[in-house]
Amino acid sequence: LRMLQVKLIVTGDDFGYCPRRNQGIVDCFLAGAVSNVSLLVNGSAAADAAKLARRYNIPIGLHANLSEGSPVCEVLKTNSSLLNQDGFFHGKMGFRTALSKGLLKMSEVKQELKAQVELFQELTGHLPPHMDGHQHVHVLPEVRHVFAEVLEEYGIKYTRVPIEPGLHNCDWIPPSLMEFYLGVEEDSFNTVDVFTRHGIRWTDIYIGLSTMGRNMSVGAIGSAIDAAVAELVSRAATAVPQSGAVSVELMVHPGYPSVPPLGGCGEGPDDFSQSWERLHELQTLMKPELQSHYKSRNIQLCSFKDL
Repeated sequence: LRMLQVKLIVTGDDFGYCPRRNQGIVDCFLAGAVSNVSLLVNGSAAADAAKLARRYNIPIGLHANLSEGSPVCEVLKTNSSLLNQDGFFHGKMGFRTALSKGLLKMSEVKQELKAQVELFQELTGHLPPHMDGHQHVHVLPEVRHVFAEVLEEYGIKYTRVPIEPGLHNCDWIPPSLMEFYLGVEEDSFNTVDVFTRHGIRWTDIYIGLSTMGRNMSVGAIGSAIDAAVAELVSRAATAVPQSGAVSVELMVHPGYPSVPPLGGCGEGPDDFSQSWERLHELQTLMKPELQSHYKSRNIQLCSFKDL
């Protein structure tokens, strides 16, 4: 197992959310603690984030957002099934409720996703090499089909499928959050065939739910990767790619806490964004012990283009 090479993509989500988030993610990248970022194009500091990515040559993809803030598609800003009474997206749980009631028009979902890809290209000068969903909206029923079509249309090869090995054993996650995570997991299982049919790829292993915020530690990250790789190898020799390398994506949310009114996607920053947990992630990811753990395990940080 020791000789097995692990290609680890550490993705900083919500790049573009606010200036302090941008600064934190860039600091992590320069310290070798984050190797890839996911941009919220409707974030209040998205243009600044794109400039920073260009300046520091940070691999950047699209964090498609249908749940927080305002749409970027002009036509959908005023009258759309994607908006609540206040004229903003329905929210993390509100989006799921509206979807289950059949209130969301998939044609509008597609319109908005395409508008976000085009805005991403406008801001960065290139198409996103990878595209995932803010608050995991991309694996939801119906949405997953539209999402896959958009990726295929633009030739975007990589996405994220948030199925985390060992999630069920994480007894430190509060029940309400665990219920949400298990819903995300079930939606993800049901998405695998759809994404596969459209020729979309993702890493062999995903980690990030069990290590979020206050639950992040050097030990937690290390053992999550070790356990997931061991499980993958034990499942079947065929599961290990010919290259002898296993790919892992670790989803992280580092940053300096947002200070209102700056931040957000149109409504101001949320509680998680203003909390100490962002800074805790930043400080944990930058610890030299984590870097030495990677070295001892033959774990190499990279981005999607290195897979």
